[in-house]
Amino acid sequence: MSRQRAIIAEDEGKREGPSQLAPGLSLEITRTVLPEMSARHLGSGDVGVLATPAMIGLMEGTSMRCVQPYLEDGQTTVGYLVNVRHLAPTPIGKEVTVRSTVDDIQGRRITYAVGCWEGDKKVGDGQHVRVIVDSSRFLEDATGNTR
Repeated sequence: MSRQRAIIAEDEGKREGPSQLAPGLSLEITRTVLPEMSARHLGSGDVGVLATPAMIGLMEGTSMRCVQPYLEDGQTTVGYLVNVRHLAPTPIGKEVTVRSTVDDIQGRRITYAVGCWEGDKKVGDGQHVRVIVDSSRFLEDATGNTR
């Protein structure tokens, strides 16, 4: 149960390439809060509302998807920094919309403004930084295996 909408990206299905990756690029994804996304289920709290780790996961996933069509084949982004505030509870069964907007690009480092809303109520906001990596090389570094 999710919907996503590119806010600025034109020609959504077209691979644009890194030269089109620029501040202002934005993506929104709407999801229903499921029981497995609750603080009680994830162990980050004792109540049945959207957990902070789940909200952060939605923010990270939206940020990754925002720029993925603009990267070279074999590239992806990995999380580097998360600095967010969780401002209000969201009950299980409600919908949240997460928006990620590219604020700045410095070499391989991409900084995003992220936010989460339940309707008109702001649930969370902050900043997220991701780094562009070569997927296979990154996996080799992580596992210690070489091709």
